[in-house]
This record gives sequence, structure tokens and C-alpha cells, in this order.
Amino acid sequence: MRLTTTAQAREADRRAEAAGMPTRILMENAGAQVAAAVARLAPEGGPVLVFCGKGNNGGDGLVAARHLVERGRPVQVWLAAPEEAYRGDAGANLALAKGWGIPLAPAPVEAEVLDRELARYALVVDGLLGTGVQGPLRDPYRLWVAALNRYTGPILSIDLPSGLDGDRGVAEPEAVRATWTITFGYGKPGLYLLPGADYAGRVEVVPIGLPPDVLEGQGEVVELLESRVVAQMLPPRPAESHKGTYGHLLVVAGSRNMAGAAVLAARGGLRGGAGLVTLAVPASLQRQVAAALPEALTYGLPETEAGTLGVEAAEVVAQLLATRQALAIGPGLGTAPETAQFFQALLERPEVQHCPAVLDADALNLLAQAPERVEALARRPGGLPWVLTPHPGEMARLLGRSTADVQADRPGAVREAAARFGGVVVLKGARSLVAHPSGRWAINPTGNPGMATGGMGDVLTGLVGALLAQGLGPWEAAAAGVYLHGLAGDLQAEARGPAGLLTSEVADALPAARRRVLREAGLNGARGD
Repeated sequence: MRLTTTAQAREADRRAEAAGMPTRILMENAGAQVAAAVARLAPEGGPVLVFCGKGNNGGDGLVAARHLVERGRPVQVWLAAPEEAYRGDAGANLALAKGWGIPLAPAPVEAEVLDRELARYALVVDGLLGTGVQGPLRDPYRLWVAALNRYTGPILSIDLPSGLDGDRGVAEPEAVRATWTITFGYGKPGLYLLPGADYAGRVEVVPIGLPPDVLEGQGEVVELLESRVVAQMLPPRPAESHKGTYGHLLVVAGSRNMAGAAVLAARGGLRGGAGLVTLAVPASLQRQVAAALPEALTYGLPETEAGTLGVEAAEVVAQLLATRQALAIGPGLGTAPETAQFFQALLERPEVQHCPAVLDADALNLLAQAPERVEALARRPGGLPWVLTPHPGEMARLLGRSTADVQADRPGAVREAAARFGGVVVLKGARSLVAHPSGRWAINPTGNPGMATGGMGDVLTGLVGALLAQGLGPWEAAAAGVYLHGLAGDLQAEARGPAGLLTSEVADALPAARRRVLREAGLNGARGD
């Protein structure tokens, strides 16, 4: 689903007006949608409070008040500013509300009065602030938001919960915790990012009459991943096929005491549909990983006395890639000096530079030691056919900043990394993000807290690698990979509960996740499910 940044939403309104759709009509349509949503959220009736700021959100609320009165609902409007501050479309709708005799009153500014008065209403419509809010809330808005969050009834927010950043999904320092958010035309990223999604409650995107081309040429493309889109990305599984049809993935992973990471990555590759997976590990681990995962081919690589990969392994990995379609590298490698030499030597190999690859875990930590090498490769025509999958700490090391800075602006961090390193980047975590060097980025809605356990990222590495081996491009492999990975975790959480999930169980649920996606899109027969 296409999303719009706050700047794009404002430009869409301007373009709609230029195309002959007055903003007054857009406001009328928006307010009517809000009134209809009130009827769905509180169908039993009861008085409704509409809390209106002086901007377009307040204007939408004033329109909603008229429609609610027309439906027979008792309505009170609180104004956040003096009447003379309401101008333009909002001012025109304030005049209409007065003409209809709708009760209007200044919003109280005493906490005790706010709490007592709010308790009289069956539902509150939050039309205080919209996409124009910038920076921390000030009183009385902070006072009003705090009172709304003490209110125990349902709250319907217009476009965005007041106080929420529509692009980053953060509250500074507080935002309305809505039961339901009605947003217009297109969803806003902040409604689907965390913690924004927790503030937004149920989100419904409704049409208000925007022309279909208002987003054309508006720069960055922002998306919410959906099963119907992911299903179209997945490669077909024809009846007449064999293991070679679905690609051969090379997984380079593991070190002494970290063999499990290598096994989980290879398991993710196999469960992700690759026809063949070769797991290449330090030679002393070969028997161990072969016994743990008999479905995978194994290869023992030159190693150091410490059981890590040595620099000689770079030549061997390059040779192995001659007969493999994709590379997954990083889980459990370690960051010993000789392993760093191995990794840097590998980056110089054209076989690696031109191979679809996913880099994770210690491959990213090693990359962070000399990021300028990959930045130089990224400047080549066409960039790199790679996917990088850092968690917030790894992203912080790649960008040379703190983890807190990354988490404060996850969209900004993932887009910067994609631009710098010339590949597709996945910023893992709750609501993982995927970014393309072109500026395109997406939010993944699947996944749950049960997946916050060791090894989950290793499975994702193998899964993305398997999709690359099956011929998907880096964007498609990353987007489909994070969606299926999170959905597999959701299926396991449904069956077992949200705590105590094993990483191997999530890997084993990947085929069921793929089947669910295809069935929801009506493509199960076309994709061999």
C-alpha cells in the first residue's frame, strides 16, 4: 500500500486544488468519513465531543460535527483557539457549525475540569493537531493530550493522533492514544512505524476524492508491505521442475562456538525454497553442521587455529560461487583479525561484487571496520546486487553513530545506509524497514515480540539468500523475505503463544507463511502451492 509523507500529503492537497478539486470539498468528504466512523465505533449512541484545533484537522472535525448532528447524535465542540483564529476552510466550517446551532465552547485548561467534562461523553473525536505538528508539544496542547489519555472512553483521531510525528512515528513527548485513526487518501508512515502504531490503534484509510495522479513525481516512494504485493514477488513453482530450477545458495558462516548461527542460516535457505544450499564453514565444524542439517551440502574452508576463517578462504569462496546463484554471509563468522583479512580480500573479488548476496551479522561488523571500500564499489554504474540486514546496533556501527540515534529516526537511518552502500538495506527490529538506494522504502507489518530471541536474524539471512538464488532482485528478495519471516513468526505465536518461540520453529513455518500469502492473494495454483 502506498503511503505519503507529511510533505507529500500537503502537496497532494495542493495538486488536487490545482486540478479543480477545492480543498473545501476535500474537507467536507473527510468530515463525512469521520462521522461515519463514529457511527461504527460507537453505534449505541451517546453524546460525542469533537475537539477541534484551528487547522485543517479542526475543520474536518467541524464538518464531522454537522454530519453527526444530522444523524441525530448529541454533539459538543471544544475549540482549541479563539474563534477568530479559525480561517480559510476551517473558518468557513466554524461559521456553518454556528449557523446550525451546534454547541461551541473554548476547551477547558484546568486538569480537573477536563477530566470531569470528558467523562460525560461516549466518544471523543481528536481533531486537535494533524500533519503540521513540529517539535515537542507545548501547553495547553500537552495538557489537553494528557487529559485525553486519561479519558477511558474510545477516541477517534482524525488523520493522525495529535502529537504524533507522521513521518517517524514518534511522540514528543506525548501523543493521543487513539482507539481508531481515520486517515485520508493514503496512510502515513508514522501510523505503521513503532511506537506510532501503538498510538494510532486501528487504522483505516478512507478516500476523500483526491485525483489518482497526485503523487506522481513526488520523489521518495513509501510503502506498507502487503501479502498481495509479496505474493506477486514470489517465483513460480512449476510442476515440471527439479532442484536446479530453484537456485543454489552458498552460505558462508560460523566459527568455533558459533556453529548454530551457520546451521540456522542454512535452514532458512532451505525453508525459503532454494533447490540446493551449500553451507561453507571452518573445516573443523564441517562434521558438526552436516549432522545438524543433513539436507544441506557442506564444505570445509581454510581456518585459523582459533577456528575462524583465514584469509586463504577467500579464494575458495570465490571458486565456489562459480556454480552458485547467490551468497549469504556473516552469521557467526566472528571478527578476529584474520577473519577481517578474509572478508576484505573477498570484497575485492569480482565474483563477489557481481553476485547477488545478503550480508548480515559479522559481515556487517567487518564491513563497518572499512566502510569506504563498499562505498567505492557502490559508486559503480548499477551499484551492488546486495542486501544488507543490520539490527540497530550494527546499523549504528555502519553509520558511525549511536544506536539511540538510529532508533530515533529509523527511516532516515535505513535510507542513508542504502544510499551510502549502494544496495538494499533492511533495518531489523519491530516493524522492520527496507530501503533501496533510489530512496524507495517500505515498512513491514508482520512479526511479534516472540521473535525477540537469538538466531532469528540468521534465519532471515538464509531466507533472503534463497530468494536471491531463485532469481528475485535485491528489493524483492528483501521485501518478501522480511514479510514472510515475520509472518512465520506470527503463525508460530498463534499456535504456541508469544513467548518461548524457537528460531528453528520459525524457520520451519516459512513454507506455511508462503502458502498463506499465496492463498490470500488467490495465487496458490499459479505459484505451485
